[in-house]
Amino acid sequence: MSGEESTASGAVAGTAAGPLAGVAAQPGVPKPDAILVADGVTRSFGGLRAVDVAHLEVQRGAITALIGPNGAGKTTLFNLLTGFDRPDSGEWSFDGRSLAGRRAHQVARSGMVRTFQLTKALSRMTVLDNMRLGAMGQAGESFWRGLIPPLWAGQEKENTARAMDLLRRFKLDAKCHEYAGSLSGGQRKLLEMARALMAQPTMVMLDEPMAGVNPALTQSLLGHVKELREEGMTVLFVEHDMDMVHDISDWVVVMGQGRVIAEGTPDSVMADPEVIDAYLGKHHDDVATDSSEGDS
Repeated sequence: MSGEESTASGAVAGTAAGPLAGVAAQPGVPKPDAILVADGVTRSFGGLRAVDVAHLEVQRGAITALIGPNGAGKTTLFNLLTGFDRPDSGEWSFDGRSLAGRRAHQVARSGMVRTFQLTKALSRMTVLDNMRLGAMGQAGESFWRGLIPPLWAGQEKENTARAMDLLRRFKLDAKCHEYAGSLSGGQRKLLEMARALMAQPTMVMLDEPMAGVNPALTQSLLGHVKELREEGMTVLFVEHDMDMVHDISDWVVVMGQGRVIAEGTPDSVMADPEVIDAYLGKHHDDVATDSSEGDS
């Protein structure tokens, strides 16, 4: 590779592409077309401030990684934004509509759905039934309409066809009539992601999608996340695997002690001293230096 090619390659690697090109790498930076905007979101447990996010924007149509050490507040922030927990203060909007105070099912109906760090598959139901539960606006869920099959049978058929299409896409169609509890951990992750897509969301939030997944399924999951972006969806995901973050992310948000401490491209964030400090401790450089001097 020539010097010019090497320089060009490095520039691409360290620079955001598409709509995020030119966006400053700093906490709370405005995005060109933010689909999710949060302001002053806080949550405390006793005397511990678990989340203290002054301002955060998520770019529409991009894959954004939310990273940070254990206890940084990532999952708690997910819970707040998706209605599974209530904040002490703060406002946030999705696609221009306020979601503050909305319940989880209302958030999902707005087009923002999530998966969980620990999968929530209904083990005593079949894989196909788990999928059908993810569809929105089902007429058969009404007590009176549920008593009259002609009022919901057509919709049920459409939902089943869509569920099977997604199961084929995620290579779970052969297990459609098996209990979800019989699936491996990685297959449950795939099922949860596929079920989330039954809601036909605008934005998908994935909480540690690779946690506990067999390496053989990791590349499959990575491919599915990239496909979501190609289909025009927005993805926000929590992850500890930095190789994965670097591979698929357009933008990275870093949390530490409940706050957003850094934002930027994967390369710029991974070279940020404050991010390194958050993961390795504030004095790791001094320790390394002292050790080196002691060996000399």
